[in-house]
Amino acid sequence: MKLNYKRTFFIGFAFLSISAFWQMYDNIIPLILQNSFHLNETLIGAIMAMDNVLAVFLLPFFGVLSDRCHTRLGKRTPFIIGGTIAAVIFMILMPVADDTNNLILFVAALGLTLLSMAFYRSPAVALMPDLTPKPLRSKANAVINLMGAVGGVYSLMMISLLVSDADRPDYVPLFISVAALMALAVILLVATIRENKIAAQLIREFPEQMEAEHDTPQHGHTDAAGKGRASKSSASEASAGAQNTKLDPDVRKSLIFILISIFLWFTAYNAVTTAFSRYARVVWDIQGGGFANCLMVATVAAIISYIPIGIISSRIGRKKTICGGIILMTLCYLGAFFFTSYHPAINIGFACIGIGWAAIGVNSLPMVVEMCKGGDVGKYTGIYYTFSMAAQIFTPVFSGFLLGNVSYRILFPYAVVFSSLAFVTMCFVRHGDSRPERKKSVIENFDVDD
Repeated sequence: MKLNYKRTFFIGFAFLSISAFWQMYDNIIPLILQNSFHLNETLIGAIMAMDNVLAVFLLPFFGVLSDRCHTRLGKRTPFIIGGTIAAVIFMILMPVADDTNNLILFVAALGLTLLSMAFYRSPAVALMPDLTPKPLRSKANAVINLMGAVGGVYSLMMISLLVSDADRPDYVPLFISVAALMALAVILLVATIRENKIAAQLIREFPEQMEAEHDTPQHGHTDAAGKGRASKSSASEASAGAQNTKLDPDVRKSLIFILISIFLWFTAYNAVTTAFSRYARVVWDIQGGGFANCLMVATVAAIISYIPIGIISSRIGRKKTICGGIILMTLCYLGAFFFTSYHPAINIGFACIGIGWAAIGVNSLPMVVEMCKGGDVGKYTGIYYTFSMAAQIFTPVFSGFLLGNVSYRILFPYAVVFSSLAFVTMCFVRHGDSRPERKKSVIENFDVDD
């Protein structure tokens, strides 16, 4: 049994489209809200948290809806097509509203865009496990993650190239460039992936791996930023291991501490990623889209580090690797605070932040699953995402309040505090650690459940 890399590559275009949008959204929308509509930081944070609030309710809903959908195009493809078309149309209205200073149009377009993205995020993530035999999903998920990274890097490149250093940049070219990529991605997906035909073929060839799952609801998990990160886990896989066995009290204690840690490190990291475009302009005087270069360095460093992190984890264990990642990120947050203007050394710090975040992402969910393998894996996977999503709802609002009422300079100390607390709580985690087996192939190192 071998993975069809070509087919998986084209399936990955759905996730490439999603990642490209969210990378632009997280960095540009706060700038528009601040510079064009002059909203305060607390309100900006609340608006930036709304996509995560919607995700909690809408992603499961549309995931289940697509499970029950049967058309000539398949279960997931109609949602991907419809959601992408709607998102492309509504997102173009946002820079138009910005240019005309029309807040009502902007808010309406933003809300409809978020609804459109929610419409197809879960179906897009579920498409890979639908069309991949279970033993090959780790490799397939790695391909999907790499495709998502390409989409994110594309948006950062376009931000760097197309956003001028004017007080009110024209964002229309940027939004068009990302919308064009999203449209091209779905065209390539529809042209190359015949969902029903492939699913039927896989059931014939691998009945034991596919038939039980084909009619079982499969829900894609959201990613670390709450933006639809592909995950190899599905409801069918989770239910297969469900035993509803109570956890040992000591294991439960470790589980509680790692869940608190998850909340804390997401609180630190998401505050930085959400506010960085504004911080870079106000504190470091980086004009235009220059701030995107720092984020691009972090993203590329994370991608490159997945393989060595997998090797390190297999030698020293997951807990030590996570703690090392937390320490590295905390030191970088602390170092960034002392820069009052941009210096090339900042890029080194962001590369280290990317490496640290990768160390956490590679190992955190597997630790939770390791602790809960005697119980309902699906249940505790859901709890993992609940804590990460809760942090991403809480931190834009709270950090925004502090940025607006104290100082922008508080951003990195804020991250230091919550990251340090995450290290402390991780010290109390006594279970779930293991030395994962070395990956069988290089590509599997990019199979990240974060």
